[in-house]
Amino acid sequence: MGAVWSQMMNPFVEQHQDAIGAVLSCFDRVVITGTLPDICHPKAMAGYLSYRDIRLFDYARWAEPLRDEVRANAERLAAEAGLEIEFIRKLKAFRKEDRVQAILAERGDQPGLVHIFSAMEACSSYRPWYDKASGKTLFKPTTGKCLHYYFYFIDEQFGLCYLRVPTWAPFRLQVCPSTATAGWHGS
Repeated sequence: MGAVWSQMMNPFVEQHQDAIGAVLSCFDRVVITGTLPDICHPKAMAGYLSYRDIRLFDYARWAEPLRDEVRANAERLAAEAGLEIEFIRKLKAFRKEDRVQAILAERGDQPGLVHIFSAMEACSSYRPWYDKASGKTLFKPTTGKCLHYYFYFIDEQFGLCYLRVPTWAPFRLQVCPSTATAGWHGS
């Protein structure tokens, strides 16, 4: 049915059907990105801080305790699961999926937390900017670097998944259900 549906819906396949033996179509993975609406863009973050009487130039001071709380929670989850957080020094020379595959070969595929990686990566941030013309301080979006945690876990329904958690506001999360390339096939 899938191949028939793909051929009916794909003009390229229809045009070249004599030369095509089969069509396979699927997603390699779906990555879901989540944000906190109150702080997910510069104007929202400025409003959030302003409402709490926090100067925009104190953004970093406001964000630091949240960063520390994310780190502490990652360490707590690792300790509760009997895991050590593995720091990745060279992202391009390391495949997380290969490491998870090796851990699964030893651990098995029972539900629960499988492994936690951490790595310094680019992250969204804001920079306060004083507009001399209007006399107002605004936030401008910028990119910085912060520690990110990758929580790999097996969910009973979705299989092997990961959650990517940055340690710096605005905390743009990524969830990837069923990481097919990591080799979990479930029962």
